[in-house]
Amino acid sequence: MDMEQARYNMVEQQIRPWDVLDQDVLDLLFKVRREDFVPQAHRALAFVDMEIPLGHGQTMWTPKLEARAIQELAIRATDRVLEIGTGSGYLTALLAAEAAAVVSVDIVPEFTAAAAQKLHAHGFGNVTLHSGDAARDWPDETGFDVIVLTGSTPLLADALRRRLRVGGRLFAIVGEAPVMQAQLVTCTAPGATRSVTLFETSVAPLLNAPQPAAFVF
Repeated sequence: MDMEQARYNMVEQQIRPWDVLDQDVLDLLFKVRREDFVPQAHRALAFVDMEIPLGHGQTMWTPKLEARAIQELAIRATDRVLEIGTGSGYLTALLAAEAAAVVSVDIVPEFTAAAAQKLHAHGFGNVTLHSGDAARDWPDETGFDVIVLTGSTPLLADALRRRLRVGGRLFAIVGEAPVMQAQLVTCTAPGATRSVTLFETSVAPLLNAPQPAAFVF
């Protein structure tokens, strides 16, 4: 398999048509080797427009969703990032390539351990990995410029909005199957945010994501 040709085809046939036109983002996809983060059993599918299973009911996002999220977040070299759901570590690597520092949390310890090895092998020294449950909150006094939830959530916890610094952006997929919406939340002032719906999609839910209150008759 010609990996470089497959990577080029992925960018030209999947990602550009999905309104990912930022050249810095497109260049990033050639620099960070997606196939090195895909589970070995599925390496041949690294550039296919599909969610790749990771186990524990979790999947890698499609390449076009990864690229679109990076473009929408407009990450700066000074940004401090929180990623909720490390998964394969590939999106972590994309974030780390653009930002000053990334804190990534996953509830599945095996994901954290595997991602640590891969990120180290690729020389990403600006990533701190944790095993834990951050679906509702991840206490941190300094706050974040960027927050990304890699699993869907029926509700977006207010606590996560409060972790954003002024000017910070949060990308989350909100709702329940079959209809979910990718949202970009921006902190406009201390305690104030605005949300924009970007597109509809559907991805696996975060483990332990907050649930809406049950209606009782």
